Amino acid sequence: MSKFWSKVVHGLTPYTPGEQVQMPGLVKLNTNENPYGPSPRAIAAMQAAAGDSLRKYSDPSNAAVKDAVARRFGLAREQVFVGNSSDEVLAHTFHALLKHDLPLLAPDISYSFYPTYCSLYGIECVQIPLNEHFEIDIADYNRPCGAIIIANPNAPTGIGLPLSEIEALVAAHPDQAVVIDEAYVDFGGQSAAALLGRYHNLLVIQTLSKSRSLAGLRVGFAVGHPDLIAGLERVKNSFNCYPLGQVQQAGAVAALDDVAYTEQTSNAVIASRTWLTAQLQALGFWVLPSQANFVFARHPQHDGAKLAKALRERAILVRHFTAARIDQFLRISIGTDEECGKLVDALKLILA
Repeated sequence: MSKFWSKVVHGLTPYTPGEQVQMPGLVKLNTNENPYGPSPRAIAAMQAAAGDSLRKYSDPSNAAVKDAVARRFGLAREQVFVGNSSDEVLAHTFHALLKHDLPLLAPDISYSFYPTYCSLYGIECVQIPLNEHFEIDIADYNRPCGAIIIANPNAPTGIGLPLSEIEALVAAHPDQAVVIDEAYVDFGGQSAAALLGRYHNLLVIQTLSKSRSLAGLRVGFAVGHPDLIAGLERVKNSFNCYPLGQVQQAGAVAALDDVAYTEQTSNAVIASRTWLTAQLQALGFWVLPSQANFVFARHPQHDGAKLAKALRERAILVRHFTAARIDQFLRISIGTDEECGKLVDALKLILA
């Protein structure tokens, strides 16, 4: 602590990211990274962009990336916002669209960056408990509010809502912004972007970190009505006019356009998730139904923290949370088939 800190700094509880450990032979299943590399077209585009032109500023409008997103969803450029990771897009969204006189509604078990943003921007938030099956029940959101944000599929549970329920939620709150955070949607979920033509209060946020294997590039985007996008642009251009460099923009465009590669690798992750779920269930784990590139599981006879520690001692990292209701769960990212096999073999030894 320092006497030079601003008042707001004293009350912040920063987000804690997953560990980035350097360890020989590590099986890293703790940060939901894609086990398959980026599109070769994206790699080639970034290599081509890393030249003399880097001495110049990048396009502050990110027009090429916006156009690639627009092509992907059948939208106009004015309906697309781009940022340095979906975390930055979320930060601008909280600042621009979610601070009102009435509270923001969000699930009590969800992406743990949401409470951090609320604290940073002074947003009152009411956390709506998941039901006994760890699902979001949209009926619980039928109450006065300033705005709503949910992750779909949710994290860390991996459970997704069907598009019909998302539409019902959006339709029930025509005077509030409803933000759907879709970081994991390409692994079995349904994107709410299909609803944008009917609802002006809907904002959908996605990232290139997961299904496009570009976590290290830091590119995210939002799609919505031009009025919502204009609000995000006003905040962005009051904060950083150049969120994406030339290499980022080139890689993002190529990755977004390579739809076949995204579908191929996403399907491979889904197949591995199905196999791993069955293996964990055979070992006695309760595994929540996942539409993400991870599974959320607990064993009724073994402490979650001790399991995570025992795996770490075998150079296998998974994510363990300490929050109430989920402190016995492990969030396990889907790795390659070989990595998933090593995890299962290690668990067999530990449980025995």
